[in-house]
Amino acid sequence: MDQELSAAPGSAAVIEPATWRDLNALRRLEQVCFPQDLWPLFDLVGVLTFPGVVRLKVVQQREMVGFIAADLKRHEDLAWISTLGVLPEYRRRGLGSRLLRTCEQQLPVSRVRLSVRASNQPARQMYNKLGYVQYGVWKRYYSDGEDALVLEKKL
Repeated sequence: MDQELSAAPGSAAVIEPATWRDLNALRRLEQVCFPQDLWPLFDLVGVLTFPGVVRLKVVQQREMVGFIAADLKRHEDLAWISTLGVLPEYRRRGLGSRLLRTCEQQLPVSRVRLSVRASNQPARQMYNKLGYVQYGVWKRYYSDGEDALVLEKKL
């Protein structure tokens, strides 16, 4: 399932399954990508080990540079993208889109949802380009009081 893609001139990145062995790399990625919204250690361990979670990483030169996780809700025919992050120096190269599309292909459901900060215009533009539409709003969802937009895509 490894998928090669270009991450930088002269180099290749690979999308592959993430495991509990990726805990330290995931902690670093979360700290860099989401300094205001860090997940507790227990949640990071859970996303890497709990059943019913699709978890993928982008690796370049043996370093995790991106991560996505989707929580399956089969009884609802739905999956939730619980996190998607790419290190800043690797953004705007299509890695986030490739991670999301690869994850979607592995979801045995007909709908997928995610939440995004209302102010995160680059992510919102990417999601829109990939077919996500606004489904709802979670008022004051983030610790600083910012709203989360809930987006949905029919697969």
